[in-house]
Amino acid sequence: MIIGERREEVIVNIKRSADMLDFHAKVEINDPVLTDEEGVAIAKSYMQNRGKISFRLKSRAARCFADIGGGILNRNTEIRGLEKLSGIRGGAIITSNHFSPLDNTVIRKLAGRLRKKRINIVSQITNFAMTGPIGFLMNYADTIPLCDDFHYMSHELMDVLGELLEKDELVLIYPEREMWFNYRKPRPGLRGAYYFAAKLGVPVISCFVEMRDLDKKDTESFRKVGYTLHILDVLYPDSGKGVRENSVFLLESDNRLKSSAYERIYGKKLDYSFEPSDIAGWIAE
Repeated sequence: MIIGERREEVIVNIKRSADMLDFHAKVEINDPVLTDEEGVAIAKSYMQNRGKISFRLKSRAARCFADIGGGILNRNTEIRGLEKLSGIRGGAIITSNHFSPLDNTVIRKLAGRLRKKRINIVSQITNFAMTGPIGFLMNYADTIPLCDDFHYMSHELMDVLGELLEKDELVLIYPEREMWFNYRKPRPGLRGAYYFAAKLGVPVISCFVEMRDLDKKDTESFRKVGYTLHILDVLYPDSGKGVRENSVFLLESDNRLKSSAYERIYGKKLDYSFEPSDIAGWIAE
């Protein structure tokens, strides 16, 4: 299933950004646009409401819907490398490539295999301004808003992540930040996810989702796409190093893992010269 229209325009934006090596650019069409003040207001509202019974009931309903829908969507999704997680005893941050509004369902399947009740997802603040059924899921399906406000990032968000990780929960953070629709290549990550891991002293579970074109069409321009989740490794911060040094080490290590996984899985060297096959499922003219 493909969510969204005007995908060819999005692909043009992806090509332009890849050519400019601007790997964290927003490429989607008609995403909500918020002022800094509006973003902070949404984040504050989340913090004020997350403990209320009404919020928890909505989260339970959204989680149930996401789990059922994700189970259907990923009934044929493979998970490889699960044995690498045998040493995980507490909470952890998961990193993965970000290519679809539904790619978190792949990680939900992993959480289920690990007998976790839920997967917590750090999500861009603009997603919380969406409306309708998708907006409901974006606001309540165990999502945590990511806002650029320094005070929020260093205090409120850090407190929430610390609380969840102390309860041995999993937190999914996309180091690539913005979603690039069905883009196969791993993009160099930003340091935020690894800063949180270093600051809170938790491991990073490095994942990469492989996409393969299926025979069945989804639209006239796109085929359906199948997924395989590759668990690459578990990265641990070094207690003898500072937060910044650890975060840089974790970032660089994860970038290398994802780049090597791409080359191994797709059988080609990773470079960012755009070609139609970079977009999974696209039937390019």
